[in-house]
Amino acid sequence: MTSADHARAVAHLRKSCPSMKALIRRVGPCALEIEAGRTPFQALVNAVAHQQLHGKAAQTILGRFRGLFGGRFPGPQALDKVTDEQLRAVGFSRAKTAAIRDIAEKTLSGVVPGSKAIAALPDEEIIARLTQVRGVGRWTVEMLLIFTLGRPDVWPVDDFGVRAGYKIAYGLDEMPKPKELLGFGERFQPHRSVAAWYLWRATDLNRSPEP
Repeated sequence: MTSADHARAVAHLRKSCPSMKALIRRVGPCALEIEAGRTPFQALVNAVAHQQLHGKAAQTILGRFRGLFGGRFPGPQALDKVTDEQLRAVGFSRAKTAAIRDIAEKTLSGVVPGSKAIAALPDEEIIARLTQVRGVGRWTVEMLLIFTLGRPDVWPVDDFGVRAGYKIAYGLDEMPKPKELLGFGERFQPHRSVAAWYLWRATDLNRSPEP
């Protein structure tokens, strides 16, 4: 997504409802950043590293992981050069070590597409393929769709921050359930990725904007 894409999305979201318009006014311009240089393999390993950890701790582990390969993020073939014990030593749990092994295996077998191939696939096909990987659920793939592939209409209804942000921005008494949020999000199509970004910012603000 380019800055022009962001501008079109924001213009649409402003018209979607008064609460979203108020949130956009409080947050300001969309600053959603895409890390397009990552391969799907790298993005999935990065996501697994961050599961159930604070960002700084995950980055420390990833730094040690790259250190096993001369400071560079390895490709899937390079995983054969290190043992499970080495991966555990840098900070990966037994479950994450197994997940990273499976990401590498399924990348080499073609289940996880390369950067060029994945760009041609629709969102739901990408989700269906990547959730075959051990330790990779729908939410993980949705983060890849938004932050690596820059897909514009991803709506991560299971994300705690999106649900909490919606509760704050819309003044709800309780967190919306994922099924409810799915229906609520229809008004934001086809720009739900940017809508999700603004709801994450609402969580950061931790208070409801004045409509």
